[in-house]
Amino acid sequence: METSQRRPLGLSYLAILLLAFNLSLPTQALYFYLDGGSTPKCFYEELPKDTLVVGHYTALQSHPQTNSFTTNPDLSILVTVDEVFDNDHRVVNTKGSHTGKFTFSAADAGDHRICFTPSNTGGGWFSGGQGTGTVKLTLDMAIGETSAIESTDKGKMSEISQKVRDLNGRLQDIRREQVFQREREAEFRDQSESTNARVVRWTLLQLIVLGVTCAWQLSHLRAFFIKQKLT
Repeated sequence: METSQRRPLGLSYLAILLLAFNLSLPTQALYFYLDGGSTPKCFYEELPKDTLVVGHYTALQSHPQTNSFTTNPDLSILVTVDEVFDNDHRVVNTKGSHTGKFTFSAADAGDHRICFTPSNTGGGWFSGGQGTGTVKLTLDMAIGETSAIESTDKGKMSEISQKVRDLNGRLQDIRREQVFQREREAEFRDQSESTNARVVRWTLLQLIVLGVTCAWQLSHLRAFFIKQKLT
């Protein structure tokens, strides 16, 4: 796409842009017109560092017969975002249908050029064979950590949060199972050591009793032999 020079969009459009992008509301909605011939329409937005920008757009194409704007499934919109302060470094280059979404985060503070370029892949009676005709593009942008961004991704964030909670629950279950197994292992080890100690003590006691019995029997036999004068 040919890079457009920074120039006014027209008095009425510029006023709408300035008004919309300087409001303190969390979202910024406006619409403007794109001429045929795949000419981009650009505007500039100065963003602080690490600012999240989420944009939703809807494009309607002029109908020459009814003199109205109608949805054209063959209409596509090229969205580009360039960092003006960084030698026009491009951070967004996406092409979608007549309705779509783009998202980017400002890597550094400065002006960002946001451009929209229409194209008609199917031609047909919308454009009369000459480009895309006039396109009315409605743009709704949320800048920063606003409630609009949060509400847009609320379903996804809720799903991710639920998955994280489920994983934490499973980890807690595994942790409790490990602690229980360690306690059972320690209890079994203590019981085994106690049983082994009792067996050893009983064996030693039996050996002592047998030794005492053997000594008494030997002493008794010796006294018997002496008494019978067998020795």
